[in-house]
Amino acid sequence: MVDLGSQYQNIKEEADAAMQEVIDSCAFINGPAVHAFASELADYTGVKNVIPCGNGTDALQIALMAVGLQAGDEVIVPVFTYVATAEVIALLNLKPVFVDVDPNTFNIDVAQSRKVITSKTKAIVPVHLFGQCADMEPLLALAKEFDLKVIEDTAQAIGAAYTFSDGTVKQAGTMGDIGTTSFFPSKNLGCFGDGGAMLINDDDLAKQAKMIANHGQRIKYHHDIIGCNSRLDTLQAALLRVKLKHLNTYNANRLSVADRYDEAFAAVPELSTPVRSERSTHVFHQYTLKVNGVERDALKNRLMEKGVPSMVYYPVPLHHQKAYQQEECAVFLITEGLCQVVLSLPVHTEMDSEQQEFIIDAVKTAIDELR
Repeated sequence: MVDLGSQYQNIKEEADAAMQEVIDSCAFINGPAVHAFASELADYTGVKNVIPCGNGTDALQIALMAVGLQAGDEVIVPVFTYVATAEVIALLNLKPVFVDVDPNTFNIDVAQSRKVITSKTKAIVPVHLFGQCADMEPLLALAKEFDLKVIEDTAQAIGAAYTFSDGTVKQAGTMGDIGTTSFFPSKNLGCFGDGGAMLINDDDLAKQAKMIANHGQRIKYHHDIIGCNSRLDTLQAALLRVKLKHLNTYNANRLSVADRYDEAFAAVPELSTPVRSERSTHVFHQYTLKVNGVERDALKNRLMEKGVPSMVYYPVPLHHQKAYQQEECAVFLITEGLCQVVLSLPVHTEMDSEQQEFIIDAVKTAIDELR
């Protein structure tokens, strides 16, 4: 699904030199590369403050802690997403309130979000799924109307940009109170282990998040609030500094792959290619089709037999997960339908035309066999 080996070979000299510099300095924790990367990512995204941390899940948890939510507060979250988005809400004794998604963009349904707001609702977590931004203008207006905090889950959409109706353009993760992201190796901007960050414009909120990530201390051994230990190590930061220089090229390469898929599958009635929002660019962390007329899992198995990997993101919606089943038997028809038909094909920065033609031919052949 992702060719990290080829990606590394293309930046090997830069990456090796950056990591060797850290090893030579022995500044493995909170070294200069961590601060330099935070500054460079802030410049790239246009946000005032970047707070690195241990991983994307930590970023979400620290963000929720930083905005001052209390046990029992309700947080709206899309039901079609990876579990981490809801997991951190539950871990903090908050209540995840699930809403459905748009059937075309797979992102949070803002109109349905309005319907579930109660006196206990304190925050909303839009997930910029698969590489394009949720519809942030109406969502931010809704949040302002009801005084809700907005925590953006940007783990899959770093580098995507959203255009507001007045022409203002902002990067994913920079529009709400806090944006969170992950540097898991397969992400568009990924390191060689775990890593994450928070993107924050408000200086006081940034100081709070930084304290929480550092055991609740601003001065060593003086712990003002309850915190945790979540750090981006210096080796990973050094590598991310190298990769950040290539991120626009990486995203452009992914877009080129997606364009070729779109063209190849446009005339295949069994496949619905990804819908691209008019408001957001798409960085294609995943290229996710909807399969119609043939059985999705049968297609997946045929592709496996032909040597083509594919993935289902996500096979089980959050409200059907045992850990998150709630007393009321909510039904989310869009998400439940999507879980039966979505299929993601390989999309990565080093995919050449020969590889992609092999995949396209395999998909078309498999569908012919299943008709």
